Amino acid sequence: MTLHRTSGHWRLGLLLTLLTAACWATLPIALKIVLEALDPITLTWFRFLVAAGVTGAWLGLRGRLGGYRALGRRGWTLLAVAALMLVGNYVLYLLGVQYTSPANAQLLIQLAPLLMTLGGIWVFGERFRAAQWLGLALLLIGLSLFFRDQLVHAWAQEAASASAAHSGDYLLGSAFVIAGAVVWAAYALLQKQLLMKLGSMQILLFIYVAASVLLLPFARPSALLALDGFHWAMLAYCALNTVGAYGAFAEALAHWEASRVSAILATTPLLCIVAVTVVHAFWPQMLAPERISSLGWVGAALVVAGSAAVSLLGRRAPTSENA
Repeated sequence: MTLHRTSGHWRLGLLLTLLTAACWATLPIALKIVLEALDPITLTWFRFLVAAGVTGAWLGLRGRLGGYRALGRRGWTLLAVAALMLVGNYVLYLLGVQYTSPANAQLLIQLAPLLMTLGGIWVFGERFRAAQWLGLALLLIGLSLFFRDQLVHAWAQEAASASAAHSGDYLLGSAFVIAGAVVWAAYALLQKQLLMKLGSMQILLFIYVAASVLLLPFARPSALLALDGFHWAMLAYCALNTVGAYGAFAEALAHWEASRVSAILATTPLLCIVAVTVVHAFWPQMLAPERISSLGWVGAALVVAGSAAVSLLGRRAPTSENA
């Protein structure tokens, strides 16, 4: 089977990956605000619905809605599985947050980009040099230190407010989040392979439409009528964030190796903490500040250093075709 190869435009891939990380880093803030007035399933359904409308209109104006004719039986199967994987990621993560703490869910979902890294090496034959393997090791160590610090705080809060009877739910929630990380990595690798037949936006349009249909029976569209202007603004940002983040992510995979894209995305939680800090500084009543010890900051530094090593070291010298 012929495998997808990147375009070689690594600078564009890096820029698109950073845009994806910025979108995903600010999304939890808006989601937290919207969840004050809307249930998670309806919120997720609305995000996919708006994304489907915007992406469909954009492709229609460019005359690219007919690209699905190039798909064979195998291609349609891969596309359907990719859609199920992304919907599964959203649902499993929501179930995980329901049963466990947000900090623990944030820790475990970081398995997704790391699994994507290993998948890029195993499935697509992406090669690492020694310096990049060292960078990946630093990234893993940094994530472990940083999220161990966050998890200690989360467990302390759990011990202060929850009884031992809730420990089973806590473990069940962790299992849901881990499953969500696995299916997200599968989705990302399937989408990369589908770029052989379809453009990234065509792939995403199918996924958005499929997700909207699958989630509709569980959503409550009538709840949208009760939102005030501020929550509507935050909901609109969440919906448009979906289009921007996944559009940039899909295009990044077309221009850069999956392993390097995932290494940059591993820094998203750190960017999220920066965003929370900024919001808390201006609107302290809206969000609580993050608590990070010296161990956590050491881990953060290692994540940034490891991400830079994996992404930038060992790349080929640019040529007239891919500079």
